[in-house]
Amino acid sequence: MEHGVRYEIGDDGVATLTLDRPEKRNAVMPPDWRALEDRLDEVSADPNVRVFVLTGQGSMFCSGGDLKSMGERLAQSPVRRSREMLRMTRAIQRFRETPKPIIGAVNGPAIGAGCVIALACDVRLATASASFSVPFLRVGMQPDFGGAYFLPRLLGTARALELLWTGDPLTADEAQKLGLVNRVLPDAEFANGVRDFARKVARNPAGPLALSKLTVYHGAEQTLSELLDIEALAQTVLSKSADAAEGVQAFVEKRRPAFRDE
Repeated sequence: MEHGVRYEIGDDGVATLTLDRPEKRNAVMPPDWRALEDRLDEVSADPNVRVFVLTGQGSMFCSGGDLKSMGERLAQSPVRRSREMLRMTRAIQRFRETPKPIIGAVNGPAIGAGCVIALACDVRLATASASFSVPFLRVGMQPDFGGAYFLPRLLGTARALELLWTGDPLTADEAQKLGLVNRVLPDAEFANGVRDFARKVARNPAGPLALSKLTVYHGAEQTLSELLDIEALAQTVLSKSADAAEGVQAFVEKRRPAFRDE
């Protein structure tokens, strides 16, 4: 285990990073952000990894920043504090830069920066007992690590401001109704449900996985005309691949394709 995180790679193409500081409610500290960034860099370059799962140890996903250590860091000079913040936020940027799908397995409350970490994932599966809250204002702070980016894009401006201004938590069911969560699973079935979902995604070939993530995120920021050009280029490249030929042949023969990332 590195700092407060545990990293494992399975033989099914699924890598899992677990925030592992249950005695601190899986609060994150600067070394944890650096470890997360490093692991995402590894995942991007590792051909044996197709999907990345991020979860928490025990009954808490992540309670955000460690307020005790944060209080000590607030005494730093503005220059040093700014440098540290910029260094930590690079991990959030990696979520979008990583071509592999990132699944947030929200196994319990996701609070503050912990909620933002969950929102940075490409999709989110949650236990029925999970909750999502961003009570930054209650401790005299404002959202960071991309909270002001993800919240309005996922929920709309008014709802995002309501959650920030009140600090009230959303239950897992409420979060799903609002589009914040893809699926809510019973607590007892959560681990198996996440594993099955991750393995299903991992059965896809690496090229289309990466390009579909790229084009969908570009599509949210670009015009239809611009996106059509990107899609056409991506489809042209993929249509020449051995995996595309295998996929079509498998469909015709009514069998599961054997992709080789070629």
